[in-house]
Amino acid sequence: MTFAALQPLADRASFFAALRQDALTSAVDALGEHRWDADMAAGTLTFSSIADPAQNIVTRPHLIATIAPGPRSLLWAWAHPQGDPQGVAAQLREYGAQYELTELTQSELAFPDDVGADAEAWISDTAHQIGAIATEITGRSPYYAAPIGGGTRAVFLLDAPIPATTVADAAAKAPRILSGLALSDARSSVWDAARLAGWNLEWTDAEFTGAKVSDASGTATFRFDEQARITGIEGSLGA
Repeated sequence: MTFAALQPLADRASFFAALRQDALTSAVDALGEHRWDADMAAGTLTFSSIADPAQNIVTRPHLIATIAPGPRSLLWAWAHPQGDPQGVAAQLREYGAQYELTELTQSELAFPDDVGADAEAWISDTAHQIGAIATEITGRSPYYAAPIGGGTRAVFLLDAPIPATTVADAAAKAPRILSGLALSDARSSVWDAARLAGWNLEWTDAEFTGAKVSDASGTATFRFDEQARITGIEGSLGA
């Protein structure tokens, strides 16, 4: 289990975050075998093709948190020696203060007691949880969970040259992406995806059995059952 009190935020953003991570993965995979490098002085994180370093994707990273097995703790970037107290990560602290989520206002969080001695998998899962939470609160995406040595992971939000996610993109990718997500409330996740992506959304009826989302790329309707699970997607999409 990751940080339980923060999971509802990650759950709400999970569909949109997964769509954005898929877009980043596709762009980076197009480079072939690649590497990443961070230049803190220049303020860039760059993915480069190993075969042809001139083929690259240059992003501006915003450090959100580091998760380290040594101290067995998560350190928020606004409290990190290399972080920016007034940077993007500070929005998480402000959100926590507004909604009384102490996990977002404490500078450092100890691993939960049930995390075993081998914390590698837990750290990886938690890095993705924090990435989704940061996307939810700031509206920025995608995120990148970077291994930085010794089992530690740093979670960044990226300003990246990745096209915005359209309704057509989401409708095409949804069956594959949703099959890998365990959504606690798919209806809320679709609503939140529309909010974060800037799509128009209309509920089809007073019982919220369908959400019609639209943008310049087309229209798609997500259908839900009594447990707010997605039962189907239909729509009219442009070229």
